[in-house]
Amino acid sequence: MTTSPDTLGPPRLSLAALFLKFLRFGFLAFGGPVAQIAMIRRTLVDEERWISSPRFNRLLAVMQALPGPEAHELCVHMGMMARGRVGGLLAGLGFMLPGFVLMLAAAWLYERFIVGQSGLTGLLLGVQIVVVAIIIRAVHRIGSHVLEDGLLWMLAIGAFVASLLHAPFWIPLVACGLIYALEQRPWAGLAIAVASAFAAILFGVHLEVAPPTVAISAEPSPQLAALFVAGLKGGLLTFGGAYTAIPYVRADTVGRGWLPDGVFLDGVALAGVLPAPLVIFGTFTGYVVGGWVGALAVTAGIFLPAFAFSMVLFKHLEAVVENPTLHRLLAGVAAAVVGVIAATSLQLAWTTARSAPSLWIAGVIFLVALIAVWRTKPRWVPILILGGAASGLLAFP
Repeated sequence: MTTSPDTLGPPRLSLAALFLKFLRFGFLAFGGPVAQIAMIRRTLVDEERWISSPRFNRLLAVMQALPGPEAHELCVHMGMMARGRVGGLLAGLGFMLPGFVLMLAAAWLYERFIVGQSGLTGLLLGVQIVVVAIIIRAVHRIGSHVLEDGLLWMLAIGAFVASLLHAPFWIPLVACGLIYALEQRPWAGLAIAVASAFAAILFGVHLEVAPPTVAISAEPSPQLAALFVAGLKGGLLTFGGAYTAIPYVRADTVGRGWLPDGVFLDGVALAGVLPAPLVIFGTFTGYVVGGWVGALAVTAGIFLPAFAFSMVLFKHLEAVVENPTLHRLLAGVAAAVVGVIAATSLQLAWTTARSAPSLWIAGVIFLVALIAVWRTKPRWVPILILGGAASGLLAFP
């Protein structure tokens, strides 16, 4: 049945009722962003008619063009529609709080009872192999939406190579964004490409994929500012899906020797089975490196852009993203992010393979997992992770 636009609008809710409504969404946020967005649409658009379906679709398209977990950004935006900026803040906090608390508990249990237990090494390795397959599938899925023409493909490949050479993260992002925005000025694009290559050489590039070996501690770390910045990079560069935050958080934690790749992948796996945006893996990473305060620092950094974009640009989001130059700039940055996460998936696959007692058995588990993630929907990720745990426990006793 068609609803007249003048009957649309959020109901009158107290701040407490608004918070509880989005807290419920947070407890039910299983299955990744597609399932989370479908839940929000079903409740707020189809049932309660806060906004029309066409407007929701336009809003979703805007959120997908901006960095950050789009389901969380939608919650913030809807909360602002109901009760202004305070409502947006409460809606966003309600949606993320269940996953945050559950991930903190999972990280504490992991650090106390799982890490370092020799009997669980095979189980964790099986999980890590499956997570690598899931990330590779995410690269393909994101790339199929982002890489719409030949130039974007070239930019993604350039970012891939730059990342393998450990160029500073900002060089491919800035270069790819500017080159695509200035496509009509090829000489300017060429100059940017040459300048970026020189900048990469100046800052020093090297090829190194060996994982660090680090002891895990849940004590507060003096590196809290660095942890916050690591989360902020992930939050600002989450284009096309939460998996794109992985390379940036990994670079500032694993890359600094604060934790090994295996532990990092365990955090991604836990995020895949909890009711939360996948970027909640940052909470796990922060806890492992810096205890409770570290978890808060990374989480605050990751979610700050999602709050900021929705709350600061509330009335101008659609106009901002529809600006042609800005749209092309964001498209170029997104292409670079695809290349960066592709390089990260290769590095993670390499370090995981190095830790396997049998490369052949690990390869079989990986191929089965890759086929499974290609043939199933994202909501099956928790089942695949559990299957990886069982396979690892049996294959690597």
